[in-house]
Amino acid sequence: MTDDQLNLQQYLQDTAQQLEEAQVYLGHGTDNYWDEAVHLVLSCLGIPLDADTAVLEQPVDGEQQTRVKTWLVQRIEQRVPVPYLSGEAWFAGVPFAVNRDVLIPRSPLAELIEQDFAPWCMEPPRRVLDMCCGSGCIGIATALYLPESQVDLADLSVSALEVAQQNIQRHNVAQRVTTFESDLFAALPQDRLGSYDLIVSNPPYVDAQDMADLPAEYRHEPGLALASGEDGLDCVRRLLAEAGRFLSENGVLIVEVGNSWVALERAFPRVPFVWLEFARGGHGVFLLTNKDLAQYREHFAL
Repeated sequence: MTDDQLNLQQYLQDTAQQLEEAQVYLGHGTDNYWDEAVHLVLSCLGIPLDADTAVLEQPVDGEQQTRVKTWLVQRIEQRVPVPYLSGEAWFAGVPFAVNRDVLIPRSPLAELIEQDFAPWCMEPPRRVLDMCCGSGCIGIATALYLPESQVDLADLSVSALEVAQQNIQRHNVAQRVTTFESDLFAALPQDRLGSYDLIVSNPPYVDAQDMADLPAEYRHEPGLALASGEDGLDCVRRLLAEAGRFLSENGVLIVEVGNSWVALERAFPRVPFVWLEFARGGHGVFLLTNKDLAQYREHFAL
């Protein structure tokens, strides 16, 4: 059968085979080559990812194949992740605009958002800070799932905040979501002191060795959002030292540290980090209450 006779089902199978033969690295929204092919081809052709299966019988014409091949070359030869090709990624069931100024959303924190942060917050948080927000996916998704919440997004990168603003407008949450250009807490308004019921963060946490070993796909992402010193904890140490001042009395801090969880426990052996578990997979997310941060303040002093 020639290329011009392929239907979408056959074309997806062929694309998946090419991706597998090229051994592209998965991890930006998919965990198998079929799903990767589906995301690439359907996004390229403007077909919704949740389209009816009847679409699989449609023929893929020459012009469509040319468009897909352009993306496939970038995916295989340049190792560009599909969300950067499409300009869109899904997080917590919500689509977000992305580009190379922000990480591609993939955090297990999505599960917590979908559960309204229960049972970890005594009640749904009313004021939330998404620190190191990137595209704003964590904070904006929180605002969508918790319609009574007020959410602040903070990031050091002006370019990342421009993407976050696009997503704020896209999801019509400008009345409840505010952005701040800030090096962690440095530029947040004084009236935010002691105000947040929840601070949630997916900060830079990749250590020097892991940075050196990153698959090529991750090198398209901003290093500023990944690298965090020799042990991966440069940013996290500052979060631990400063977050308590901005949390409400019963406030909670939730931070993703990924593989650097081992280094964190080694650095603070007396601190009772609560490590969260996720039904859909993921690890290295800890929780501390404001009371914990106060009790162990001396351990976190910089």
